[in-house]
Amino acid sequence: MWRVVIWINTCFFLPVTILFFCCVCCAGRRYQVPVIYYTNLIISLLIHHSMIFFWEEIMHYNNIARFIYYSAVTASLYFRLLIALERYCFIACPLLDCLRQTEGSVLVCVLVWVLCIVSVALAVFSYEFVRLRIYAALPAPLFIFCLAGTLKALPAATSVPTEEKRRTVGTLVLLLLNYFLINLPAVIMLTLNSYRHPYAPIINFIIVILFLFSSLLDLILFAFMCKGPIDRLLARLCCCSMESNNTGDVTDVSTDRSDHVVRDEGNEETGSHDREDEEELESVK
Repeated sequence: MWRVVIWINTCFFLPVTILFFCCVCCAGRRYQVPVIYYTNLIISLLIHHSMIFFWEEIMHYNNIARFIYYSAVTASLYFRLLIALERYCFIACPLLDCLRQTEGSVLVCVLVWVLCIVSVALAVFSYEFVRLRIYAALPAPLFIFCLAGTLKALPAATSVPTEEKRRTVGTLVLLLLNYFLINLPAVIMLTLNSYRHPYAPIINFIIVILFLFSSLLDLILFAFMCKGPIDRLLARLCCCSMESNNTGDVTDVSTDRSDHVVRDEGNEETGSHDREDEEELESVK
């Protein structure tokens, strides 16, 4: 089974990741997407796929191999979180564009790499692997917050096109599913494996499979972040409501209310004139 996994990783995932890296570098100026964060995510995936060849050394307490592998995995997780935060700020806080500017995004990426390298080095070389599980569990509430906050702020974001709203919601949903369906179960299995579970080889095999599926979703993520055929799919799935329809309904209600007000005022004026005429007739009589 390990030979099959290494063969699949060598013949499919590693070449496709390199191809996506070239595509992102070429399409960075064409599409308005957080290219810097996604490029760093692809770099971490390249390191991750390259270290699959040394999985036996990683499991047999080779600290250098484990350090490189866990640093790449941790960096990929936090770059996914940065993409989610950037999409949330784009909808909910458009004035806070420090995550979209080139200088700010480069600085944030450097800080993430430094944080991952230092924290993973402290955990691996001091044999305190509980820290790695804590680092992997920290982004969970932030992923939920980004999706919930974006859905709440969608009606107020009138300047954002509807297609961009759909792509943003699709990106956040894909990131949330990637974390809770793939990354979090892998972390739980790593926790079980650390207690000398009798099924350790099977657990290790499942962990590698989950991480491969996670990287596959990361490659699909680029389709949700740029303009293209995915817009039609998102439009059919009705990921978010049409802002134009909502505004049209509001204007119709307001015009109906104004018509009723004008009619009521007209009826009151005609009624007052009739009363005055009746009083004049009675005085003449």
